[in-house]
Amino acid sequence: MTPRVCAVRLGLRRGWTEFVQSIRSTQDQEFYLFLAVLVVGYLYLRRDTPVEGTGLTVPSVALPSILGALIAVGVVVGPAFSLAMEKEDGTLLRAKAVPNGTVGYFTSHLLLQSLKLLPQIVVILVPSFLLFDSLMAEPAGWFTVSWVLVLGLLAVMPIGMCIGALVPTMQKVNTWGMLPVMLLAGISGIFYPIQQLWGWVQVLAQIFPMYWLGLGMRSAFLPDTAAALEITGTWRTGQTVVVLGVWAVLGAAVTPKILRRMARRQTGSQVQAARDAAVQWVR
Repeated sequence: MTPRVCAVRLGLRRGWTEFVQSIRSTQDQEFYLFLAVLVVGYLYLRRDTPVEGTGLTVPSVALPSILGALIAVGVVVGPAFSLAMEKEDGTLLRAKAVPNGTVGYFTSHLLLQSLKLLPQIVVILVPSFLLFDSLMAEPAGWFTVSWVLVLGLLAVMPIGMCIGALVPTMQKVNTWGMLPVMLLAGISGIFYPIQQLWGWVQVLAQIFPMYWLGLGMRSAFLPDTAAALEITGTWRTGQTVVVLGVWAVLGAAVTPKILRRMARRQTGSQVQAARDAAVQWVR
């Protein structure tokens, strides 16, 4: 077994261990509960609100869009905060000191951030299916959910990792990551039809993966008649695959270079300077 393969295996083991620790953490459990109450509570309050022209209610239409947004937000903001924090606390520097340590580090990071999405989705889907009717039009929709989820992760996670690698301090993640993602959520047809926005905003939203994640999830959960709500009156499955695929390819090409550059430039003096800056910021 080559040293790189061994590092990958160790990284996968570490990622799984950290995920298990995460779901056992009281703080993370409280976050999952809060997320479930927030989303399911909103859907429950709108449970009898019809969506014009579809024969469906708001929970049926809004749930898949919200899931798409959660995937996009989770795998951008989560990796960005985690990488920025571990640059400052010396975790990355310690990994760098071990042969192939950065390979194992980034492998564990990829697995951990991917797995952390699962509890978020489960705590929303389980009560939603118990409370609301007509959420999944066809059983085959679960296959669509699977490939949209995988392709969405490949398309969106590199963005979060690049942000975490490029931000000078963890405090900047809100400005570089959270704010742009929330703005995109506002224009990507998550909570209302994108057709209600100006034409140039619709074009802008369709450049980024979040719109296509929401569209892909809606195509999985909703009947074909609900496609009338979309821009072209169709689910545009082929375009969804192409756009998310392009983002995934760009991420695979650019992200490793940015991460290698970040790892090479990481030094003990930078870690100490980041700690000093964090102390000053807290004060």
